[in-house]
Amino acid sequence: MANFLHEGDLPAGVLMDAEAVAVDSETMGLRLGRDPLCVVQLSDGKGDAHVVRLSRPDYDAPNLKRLLTDPKIVKIFHFGRFDIAMFHLHLGVMTAPVYCTKIASKLARTYTDRHGLKDVSRELLGVDMSKAQQSSDWGAAKLSDDQLAYAASDVLHLHALRARLDAMLVREGRDHLARACFDFLPHRAMLDVAGWEEVDIFAHA
Repeated sequence: MANFLHEGDLPAGVLMDAEAVAVDSETMGLRLGRDPLCVVQLSDGKGDAHVVRLSRPDYDAPNLKRLLTDPKIVKIFHFGRFDIAMFHLHLGVMTAPVYCTKIASKLARTYTDRHGLKDVSRELLGVDMSKAQQSSDWGAAKLSDDQLAYAASDVLHLHALRARLDAMLVREGRDHLARACFDFLPHRAMLDVAGWEEVDIFAHA
């Protein structure tokens, strides 16, 4: 198991033969259009993590963009709605196909309202994740070892979570509904980018 730090882009060919790649990002805040995308971390579920510190403001990362848009590779997120919107804004790509463990959790784990990655990982995998670096300066010129470890931890367990949640979704008869939600997720992210972040356009009001 190792964490690899890459400056600007993924090396050519890295992770491109995977069936699914776990993806997360770090930003300078949670406001679309205000806060820049700084870091993207990825894992194929085999124990290694690749952390890309992006070059701002040009975001010239052709290998990363190729992976995010490859139709043969499922991108696994936890709350992918935000990451997908950020990738569209800053990398200019529509990420697909996707799987979101937070959506899967909300559909499968209806006995709880705790669907954060830390809570889901603790219950389903027995993994206690630290969030100490969540609000650190991801725009810094150099990432600390703690930041690198934190970024990696957010993607190292998503494949295992997907497997556990898929079994629960099948058990509860909601796997088809989940797949429909995953297919719609990039479009929900585009609504956020277009200004409908706080509006449920399906609501009566």
